[in-house]
Amino acid sequence: MELIKSINDAINGVVWGVPMLILIIGTGIYFSVRLGFFQVTKFGHVLSSTIFSSFKKSEKSKNKGSLSQFQAMSTALAATIGTGNIAGVATALTVGGAGAVFWMWVSAFFGMMTSFAENILGVYYRKKNKDGEWSGGAMYYLSEGIKSKKAGKLLSVLFAVFCVLASFGIGNLSQVNSIAVSLENSFGVPSLAVGIALAVIVLFILIGGVKRIGSVAEKLVPFMALIYIILTLSVLVVNIDKVPSVFSEIFKGAFGFSSVAGGISGALVKEAITMGFKRGAFSNEAGLGSGVIVNSVSDVKEPVQQGMWGVFEVFFDTVVVCTLTAFTVLSTGVLETSSLEGAPLVGEAFKGVFGGVSGAILAVSITLFAFTTILGWSFYGTKSVEYLFGKKAVLPYKIIFSVFILAGSVMSLSLVWEISDTLNALMAIPNLIGVLLLSGKVKKITENYIQRKFKGNKKIAPMYSAYDEIQFELEGEKED
Repeated sequence: MELIKSINDAINGVVWGVPMLILIIGTGIYFSVRLGFFQVTKFGHVLSSTIFSSFKKSEKSKNKGSLSQFQAMSTALAATIGTGNIAGVATALTVGGAGAVFWMWVSAFFGMMTSFAENILGVYYRKKNKDGEWSGGAMYYLSEGIKSKKAGKLLSVLFAVFCVLASFGIGNLSQVNSIAVSLENSFGVPSLAVGIALAVIVLFILIGGVKRIGSVAEKLVPFMALIYIILTLSVLVVNIDKVPSVFSEIFKGAFGFSSVAGGISGALVKEAITMGFKRGAFSNEAGLGSGVIVNSVSDVKEPVQQGMWGVFEVFFDTVVVCTLTAFTVLSTGVLETSSLEGAPLVGEAFKGVFGGVSGAILAVSITLFAFTTILGWSFYGTKSVEYLFGKKAVLPYKIIFSVFILAGSVMSLSLVWEISDTLNALMAIPNLIGVLLLSGKVKKITENYIQRKFKGNKKIAPMYSAYDEIQFELEGEKED
């Protein structure tokens, strides 16, 4: 185990080093500039076309193997809104200080456009399998979009392999362990019983396919997010007088103005930037290429439409949920008064408002967040396995995935978290290479959308899909 840990530490130090962080943020900056800061200039349109549009009517996908846009977004958020939004943010604050929050915001601001680009490519290059189900993701735009077929195929296989491995780590063992430990500590539920129950429930959902996953996600994700938002806002209301000082501490910490150091501290700035960028990317997954797998299954014609859902996902995950966690910790002062780290630090912050039930509240929050992460990542793994080995391998994968849930409930998994962190970065490398190589296609599709939707140019044909443009043209130009 020590050898495995030392090897992983060496790889992690490289793949999550400064060059990787620069690559992730640099990709977001590149697309922001090249697409005219779409996340700012079209933000109102993004909201009206995504989350606000979902309240107009209850939309259900009519196509087999497809999800409604809201279901796709909910499933993607199911994977991204996880224990990282609680424990990850608390860790960032402990290591990087309050300034890490600012750099988390920076990461999200530019990450919105990376996610936007990924989703556009995912929808544009997706395919239908023999059962009529959509299959898409980084592996498809890497293999189909890159001019060098050999290079594209290699990158796509590497991505899919890393994704399958990550699905067992960050998407399974580590999440299950968090649930088991939380429920046992707070309610005395035996870990093995938790593992058995979770394995049965998850297998039942997985056997139902993408439709059942999307149906569960669209009900559970809004519920859990709303509950957590209410809880954290309750803490903020009680400590409303501390909010101005929290903002001040965030901006001072971001640029190294420390009252302790008495000046600008380069070391503090480095820690704040590193933890902010790292936790931001880890939380919202922009650049990792994972969320695009489920977004590609959306029942949508316009690639840009799903791209805008990608913008909203990053915004909601980091700017809303992660920020609320950070403000909960900072406004209560537990970062300075407590020696706790990770999720227990957030539980300590809840104590001032919820008292003795704060542990139970945290346990329920972690359970919901981790459970939905399991569902989201199980889908990522399923589609990656399908890409590598075909449909015949999907059912065995689902069974093995469920067995791992049972194992995760009774294992000590500190090393699994570290290995999962490394695998996430290894996924990001081939994905970001492909996204950057295909940036011209992203720009062309986006400009096509802007010409038709904002400038009223009806003479140009829509760029829907690399495979189905002819089919959609025959169906007519009727709006969804």
